[in-house]
Amino acid sequence: MKIQIINGPNLNLLGVREPSIYGNTSIEDYIKELKEVYAIIEIDYYQSNVEGEIINKLHEVGFSYDGIILNAGGYTHTSVAIADAIAAIKTPVVEVHISNIYAREEFRHVSLTGKNCQGVLTGFGMKGYRLAIESLLIK
Repeated sequence: MKIQIINGPNLNLLGVREPSIYGNTSIEDYIKELKEVYAIIEIDYYQSNVEGEIINKLHEVGFSYDGIILNAGGYTHTSVAIADAIAAIKTPVVEVHISNIYAREEFRHVSLTGKNCQGVLTGFGMKGYRLAIESLLIK
């Protein structure tokens, strides 16, 4: 099984960015932990602060991987183009948000991308990525 994790803008700063919201763990450390726990799964990680690069990655893996975990960050609430890219691919996508987007600013309560995803996990911290993997294992 092959799973692609795609993180959007500012998520390269996990571990140092607003630790009261996002925690103290770097994404690199957490991905390493996921790869150890799920050694039988090929887990690839990609992060970009650029909307078009996220779309390109969705197109690149969206027909050959078994699952995609997407945390589009702020693009979740603004990007029709990423939502369209999710709708255009065959690979199931699970949307993940580290914080509970419904407990934050009102503009974050709307996910343009979530309607095209298999499911949405929000507010479980970094554990959301693990829960997303578990959801993709259940067919």
